[in-house]
Amino acid sequence: MNDNRGVLVQQKAEVEKRLQETYIERDTGLKVGSTNDNLIRVIIGPRRAGKSFFVTHWLKKNANFGYINFDDEKLSATKDFDELLAITDSLYNSPEFLLLDEIQNLNKWELIANRLQRQGRKLFITGSNSNLLGKELATHLTGRHLQITIFPFSFKEFLKLQNRELTTAQTSGKLYEYAIHGGYPEPLIKKVNHDEYLSTLFDSILFKDIVKRYKIRKPGAIEDLARFLLSNVGGEYSFQHLAKLTKSKSAHTVQKYLGYLEEAFVLFSLKRFSFKTREQLVSNKKIYAIDNGFISAKSSKSTQDTGRLFENIVAVHFKKAEIDGKLDFYYWKNPQHEEVDFVIKEGTKITKLIQVCYDLSNPDTKKREIRSLIKARQELKCSGLIVLTSGYEAEETAEWFGEKAKIKFIPFWKWLVENEP
Repeated sequence: MNDNRGVLVQQKAEVEKRLQETYIERDTGLKVGSTNDNLIRVIIGPRRAGKSFFVTHWLKKNANFGYINFDDEKLSATKDFDELLAITDSLYNSPEFLLLDEIQNLNKWELIANRLQRQGRKLFITGSNSNLLGKELATHLTGRHLQITIFPFSFKEFLKLQNRELTTAQTSGKLYEYAIHGGYPEPLIKKVNHDEYLSTLFDSILFKDIVKRYKIRKPGAIEDLARFLLSNVGGEYSFQHLAKLTKSKSAHTVQKYLGYLEEAFVLFSLKRFSFKTREQLVSNKKIYAIDNGFISAKSSKSTQDTGRLFENIVAVHFKKAEIDGKLDFYYWKNPQHEEVDFVIKEGTKITKLIQVCYDLSNPDTKKREIRSLIKARQELKCSGLIVLTSGYEAEETAEWFGEKAKIKFIPFWKWLVENEP
C-alpha cells in the first residue's frame, strides 16, 4: 500500500505542475456544466496528443477531481483497485470526479469503470488504444458514455501558439512549418527538438504499446514495416506486397502488425471507394500517418515530398471527423488509374470529391487533376468538386468530353482554418 501511495502522491504533484504549464484550448464541444449526468467521458487518441492535459485543465475549471495514471506499471499491475481508490479519495478529499488515465493498461478496466459508474462516480477515462472506439467501447461499457477525440494539434490549434494575428502570407508560411513538424503539443510548446522527441515517442509506442503487449519476438520486423509505411504515406499497399518489401514473414504477419500500428494510433488505412462491398474489401488501401511529425522523424527518405505531406494533413483531418461519426471517407480510382484523393460520404450521400495538389503551375498537372475529378463526378454523382492548392484560389468551370463541372480551387491554409470545428 505504501508503494502505491507513493506513486499516487507523485502523480498528484505532476498534475499540479501540469496545471501551471501553457495550455492551448482544445475545441471538443465539452461545455461547462455539461457533466450533470451519469455519462462516462471517454477521451481517446494518440499517446502524448494532450488527452490528460485537456481533461485536467477542463476539470480544474469545473470540479474537484482525483487522478490515477495507469501508465505506471505498479498501478496497472494492481490486484486491488479499491486500495487505489481509497488512497485517491484521501489524497483528493473524496473528489467529485475521477480521471483514470491510459486505462487500457489496467486489467479488466471495463468492469471497474462500470462498477464505479453504478456507484455514482463521475468518470473521465483516457486511452491510447483505438479498440476503445465505437462499437468496441459500447460492448465494454454497459452504461452510457460520451466519446471525445483528441489528436495532436490541428492547424487551427497550431496557429493559437503564435498568440498574434497573422497575415495571409504568414499563415501560409506557418502551414509549411506545420507540415514538416506536425502537431504534437510538447515539442511545439516547450521548443524542444521535434525529430528527437518524436523519434523517442515513436520508439516508446512501438516497444511499450505493441512489442511488449503482444510479445513480438522479432521487433525489427514491425519497426521495419512502420518505417517503410511512414516513408510512403499516401501510397497504396497490399499485404502481399508489403511482406516482400519488409522483413515480415508473410502477408498474414504484415496484416497483424499493421493492425497493431493502427490500434496504437501510429498509422491508419484508407479504403478504395466502391459501391460493391467485396470490391472495397479486396482492393488495395492507402496508408497515412496520424501526425506529420512521425514522417519527418522516422521516414527513411532524406527529403520529403511536400505534396504528400499536405495530403497527409488532409487525411488526418478527415480521420478525426470519421472517428467522431461525422462522415466516412475513401479514395477513388478507376481502371485507367485515374485517382481522386478523397471521397467524402455523409450519411448515404457522397458530398465532396477532393484533390490535393500542392503545385498547379504545370498545365498538364491541372488538366490531370480536373479530368480525374470530372470522371469521378460522373460515376459518383457528386457536384462538390474541390482542389486544395498551395495558394491558388478560384472557381472555374471545366469541361471534359462535353461534361461540364464547377470546381473550387482553395488554398490549403484557408480550407483547414474554415473547415475545422
